[in-house]
Order: sequence, then C-alpha cells, then structure tokens
Amino acid sequence: MASKRRKAPELNLEPMQYMWDLYDATEPSMAFDAEDQKQWQVWRHRLKNKFKQLMGGMDTPRCELAPAINKRKRMDGYTRERVVFQSRPNMTVAAWVLIPDGCSGPTPSMVCLQGHGPGKRDIVGIDNDGNQRTEYGGYQNDFAIQAAHRGFLVIAPDMFSFGERRDPEDVAQGVGNSSCRKPSMAGMLLGQTVPGIRVYDVTRCIDYLQTRPECDPKRIGCMGISGGGTITTFAAAVEERIGAAMISGYLSHWRHSIMPMHHCEDNYVPGVLQYAEMPDIATLIAPRPVFFENGTEDTIFPIKSARSAYRKIKAAYKMLGVSDRCGMQVFEGPHQFCGEKGFPFMEKWLMR
Repeated sequence: MASKRRKAPELNLEPMQYMWDLYDATEPSMAFDAEDQKQWQVWRHRLKNKFKQLMGGMDTPRCELAPAINKRKRMDGYTRERVVFQSRPNMTVAAWVLIPDGCSGPTPSMVCLQGHGPGKRDIVGIDNDGNQRTEYGGYQNDFAIQAAHRGFLVIAPDMFSFGERRDPEDVAQGVGNSSCRKPSMAGMLLGQTVPGIRVYDVTRCIDYLQTRPECDPKRIGCMGISGGGTITTFAAAVEERIGAAMISGYLSHWRHSIMPMHHCEDNYVPGVLQYAEMPDIATLIAPRPVFFENGTEDTIFPIKSARSAYRKIKAAYKMLGVSDRCGMQVFEGPHQFCGEKGFPFMEKWLMR
C-alpha cells in the first residue's frame, strides 16, 4: 500500500520575515518590570552590567589622558579650543572645548555628541568650506554653540569614525562622511562594538572635563542628536557622572526603527534584544533627569514608536516618584535638533 504524501510546508523566502518571527518569539529577559524601588535597584544593577558586557570594552583600565590644547580662538560669546587627549593608550580623541564668556569658577558642563555628518565641526558652526556660520545651521542647529551661549562649558568630541577620526582609506576613496562599517564589523569579531567604544570615549571626556578648573564635577550633562542621541542614551545609562541627559531624534523601539530600515552599522549591539528593548535601556538613566525630543516628520525614528517608548520610560519615573525628571517635546518637523524645551529642562537641573 502506497504511503500518503505529506503536504509540503509553505515557502517563506523572505529573510526579514524570519527576523520578525524571531523578534515576536523573543521575550527580553531583563525588560523593566519593577513595581517598587527595591525591585528597581535589583533590575537596574543586572541590566546595566549586562548592557556594558554586550557593548564590550567598557572595563578597560584608564590610561593617562595626556591632554594638549593646540588651538585657541576667541569667538562670539565664547572661546574655542581644540583639545586632544588619550582615551586609550592607542586611541586619541580630538575635541572642541567651548568656554562661555564670563566663565570664572566651577561651571555646569555639557558633553555634546554630533549625529551623522562631518563630525564635531558641524555642531560648532564650521561649514563644509571651513568657514564659521553666522547663524545656527544644519540639521543639528549648532547645538554645541547654543549650549555655550547658554553658559555651559562644552566639550564636543569627534566620535569614533567621524571627522578627524575617520579611516584614511575611506577619506581617500571618498566613502561617505563616516568610517563606521569596517570598525563595526571588525569590532564584532573582536568582542567590541562601535557604540561601546564611543560610550567609553564619553567617560573619558568627563575625565578630561574634571581636570579643568572651569568644570563643576557635580553638574555635568550630555546631549546629542541621532547617532549622538544613541550614544547619549547609552552613556547616560551606564555613566553615573552624567547628571542629566537630552536625547534628540533617537527615542523609539528598535523593532520600529533600527530593525526595519537601513541604518548605519554603528547602531547595533549584538544580542541586546534578548535582554531589553530601547525604552528599557533609556530607563536605566533614572532617577536622573532625562529629556527627549522627536519630530513629527522624522522618518527614521517614527513618532508613534517614540511616544510609546516615552510612555514606558515615564511610567518608571512615576513609580520612582520623580516624574518631573522625565520630559518630552514632540515638535512639528523632520529629523533635526530643536532644543526649544530641551535646553530649559537641562538648565533647570544643571544650573540651579
């Protein structure tokens, strides 16, 4: 007697459909679920340590900074210095430091992190021809200058693979305006990530700020847009010296932003979704003040997802009894830095 033929399974040739199914079947093991402060402390300790482990390289022993100031120029309302220092023994960070006029004692400080583009110069008003803009410009609206004009001592580093820290081969071949791909792929082979390297650099920027007499070590903030918003989120999640954070054009869920779209390789932390989604990582910032801003027309960090993520984070702040330390502005516009309500929020918590 002939055996019955079994029905062939339905074909699924779409690679991302497999990923969506995998996402739906994944229950993040460290998603925020605390119901009181004691549970929150246990949760935060576990996820913070796991996240540092996933980023890789965060526990590297500190080397000597060996800082040097090799340019200094008087600007409109502030003085600009070009500073270099050692983040690791074999890694140099180049940064602009903006010192507001009248800065004579311990001053609130701000680490300003640029998004994708030409690097640190784009947030201190230097255009593509090397000229100083006379008005705030670009999608990042020269927010480092805005911070200096508001009285903050500012450090604006070239993040790893941007600006002066690009791969010379990429520069020679005219490959975009960043060098993220090769270091991202190489880092994964070596157990490190570009986000982890950049977060570590932020900790070293804070180390450097604390060597300066103008810096008040108890009033240090961090702000960034887009890729700079990524690193502001991650750095504030694990670096306790960041007293307040402003995150522009990044808040969302990875399910709705980083997963379904073409994004730069520097956005990815391998394995993170096994443990947490983006709102969970942002909640690690609590109970310190945090402010988010998102444009209604931002096509790479959809506003619906941003609102949903914010509700989850706000609920955690409310549970901790500090809901006034978590804020958000949704503005009419695209993927750009606004600052209309974010700057006053940062001033409230860092300048009082």
